[in-house]
Amino acid sequence: MDTMLAGRFHLDSKKFAVEEVPIPVPGPGEVLVEVKAAGVCLSDVHLLDGSLVPLFATSDTITVGHEVSGVIHALGPDLRRGLPVGTRVTLEAGKTCGTCAGCVRRRPCTQMLTAGIDYDGGWAEYVIAREDTLIPVPDSLPFDQAAIIPDAVSTPYAAVVATAGVRAAQSVGVWGVGGVGAHNVRLARLVGAAPVIAVDPLPSARERALAFGADLALDPAAPDFADQVRAATGGRGLDFAFDCAGVPAVRDQAASVLGLGGSLILVGITPRPLTITEGLTFNYLQKQVRGHYGGFPESVSELVQLTAAGRLDLAPSITDHIPLVEAADAVHRLENKIGDPIRLILVP
Repeated sequence: MDTMLAGRFHLDSKKFAVEEVPIPVPGPGEVLVEVKAAGVCLSDVHLLDGSLVPLFATSDTITVGHEVSGVIHALGPDLRRGLPVGTRVTLEAGKTCGTCAGCVRRRPCTQMLTAGIDYDGGWAEYVIAREDTLIPVPDSLPFDQAAIIPDAVSTPYAAVVATAGVRAAQSVGVWGVGGVGAHNVRLARLVGAAPVIAVDPLPSARERALAFGADLALDPAAPDFADQVRAATGGRGLDFAFDCAGVPAVRDQAASVLGLGGSLILVGITPRPLTITEGLTFNYLQKQVRGHYGGFPESVSELVQLTAAGRLDLAPSITDHIPLVEAADAVHRLENKIGDPIRLILVP
């Protein structure tokens, strides 16, 4: 067999289809991974609907998917790490381009390439991966849970521990309790934030947030919303507000309930302008706005360790398993919140 199925997005026509394509061959420093599970993320939806435009696309047609786990199937030349065929791995969601100082720091920069957006990802039976983007996973970690770590979990993890630097007993609000927001709630609680307040217009999402560890779940449309936040924080307001929805109205509301020195962390992405209507009090209370994008390479390995140690159970995050050939239906379900999914998993 020299062909495989892959979910391909044609950048010129904006068409997506599961197609039969040649199985790629790993080059120097690369391996071929047999995909066992691939997550469906809202970023994938944004790519397919045109609201997310690849900045550094390496081809006119891209295999979608940046949450991937599987088994090393074949080795390319000039490998250094010595990971053998059969190793269970998850793949970092991006890679540095190799041409700037950011590659030395291994931190996101303007030349950070994202799998499934800038280069071929893992909505396929096989995927090429650069060996430095592979994170081995233990046998105890199921493939579906391992697949979602590189974005759905590592993005809010890096937002909580790095961009925000949340400490124990600091108050946290999380707006939008979907795939990323639900994990933001869990991770804020894991590092000791108190209280953790979830904010979502959907009753089912608020119930889920409580199950995931939120101390309080609020409807943003409640007329006494700000009063409830003040009461929950002893009148101080929030230390950190995480926007996991990428909605301008959310950002404005979140900023308004920050306390002295509080920070709004922009986790959700949107092409729409950032607007904060608050006036002098924003300056007087020394509030801040911090942008955040994705996770850091060490985030994935740290989260694998946390799950392996039993500190983090990702089983409740898996909503359903869907055959790869039905990828378009999975996108439709996520886009329209059918069944209010956290993470849908494509299985080749």
